[in-house]
Amino acid sequence: MTEQIESIHYTADVVVTTTDGYVLLIARGWEPHKGAWALPGGYVDPGETSRAAAARELAEEAGVYAAPGELDQVGVFDAPDRDPRGRYVTAAYHLTVIPGTTVEAGDDAVRAEWWPLEVLPPLAFDHADIIRAATTSK
Repeated sequence: MTEQIESIHYTADVVVTTTDGYVLLIARGWEPHKGAWALPGGYVDPGETSRAAAARELAEEAGVYAAPGELDQVGVFDAPDRDPRGRYVTAAYHLTVIPGTTVEAGDDAVRAEWWPLEVLPPLAFDHADIIRAATTSK
């Protein structure tokens, strides 16, 4: 029997909410889902923890700076079909900030905006599930 090896990509995503019920979303600048709304996040670099990657990606994509220790882990999302590029496993984190926190798109994001949690646009990947897990686990 031939064993098939699957490549798995390791990523981190961040759900940032305000104390008055908004969530930070970015518009993706690249495929897949170019132009779609998504959570800030990206690849975990070699030698980096997923928590450190989440804090770095948040700063790079949305201009929001947090120490890795400020991020609370939501869970691991690893459904085999969650990303059209192949197998992507993400460690998701949550951060709560005050209303009016300034955001600025950068890196892979073309826009960064606050959205009311009750009226979210269609989201890329399984990011709606990640937001739901982050906001209902309190």
